[in-house]
Amino acid sequence: MPDRPESSTRALAWLYSPAAQRAPLATLCAIELEIGASLRRGLDHQVAHTRLAWWAEECARCALGRPLHPLTRELTALLAPAGAAPVGGLDGLVDAAVWDLASAPFETRRELSGYCERWSGAMIEPLARQAAPAVPGEQARMLGAKLRELELLVALAPDARSGRLRLPLEELDRAQIPPESLAQPPFASALVSLLRERHRELRTALAASVNALPCAAQAPLRGLIVWAAIACAQSVRAQARLPRASLTRDHHAPLDGWRAWRAARRAQTGRGLARAA
Repeated sequence: MPDRPESSTRALAWLYSPAAQRAPLATLCAIELEIGASLRRGLDHQVAHTRLAWWAEECARCALGRPLHPLTRELTALLAPAGAAPVGGLDGLVDAAVWDLASAPFETRRELSGYCERWSGAMIEPLARQAAPAVPGEQARMLGAKLRELELLVALAPDARSGRLRLPLEELDRAQIPPESLAQPPFASALVSLLRERHRELRTALAASVNALPCAAQAPLRGLIVWAAIACAQSVRAQARLPRASLTRDHHAPLDGWRAWRAARRAQTGRGLARAA
């Protein structure tokens, strides 16, 4: 079983999660990483498709309660104890990887939202279901979808250089922004305006989703709330760097440890997420 996630942001979420949630979070992140390895630069395209086909089959087996991979078997043991339903929804990670492998653009915001919701159904909804069963699955999934879109927006330029456009084509077309410009910072003023607006909208929506959680659910979900707080902080930094691109996908500032601690303290007392700048 993985000790903790490799990503710095996810590691902070793991650190401030209740003890019962640390192992499921680390295992989900390890599965996400294993599936995402199919997108590794230089990997033969046919090998990548074969890997993803196997993982699609494994997710189906997991949903039936018959996983084969050590990570999915571990997750099943953690999230589906005796008498509970088998673990489902992991195929959302495979769907996202297949989309990214094809470098398929999002024609509409509905497609982008669906992509983020599929990811959230695999990563966030199972954690919320275990820690706070009273929170409706749809509410947890929508919160996670906003979190994921914010992560994608922060990594806009490096993803675009890999052929993955993280803004809907219809919105780029409406603003007369060439899609290829997403990979070529410093960005033009039209793209900067679009990005600033979307960063603000997503931070506001994510904070509202966290603050809509029942007070009693916030303490058991404090790891997720820390994750959201750090994503918002990264968004603020990415917005401040415009028209330049973000430094890295998972760049941390020296004060992010303090921000994580503060977000965990607020969650512990049911005060939600502080409003980001």
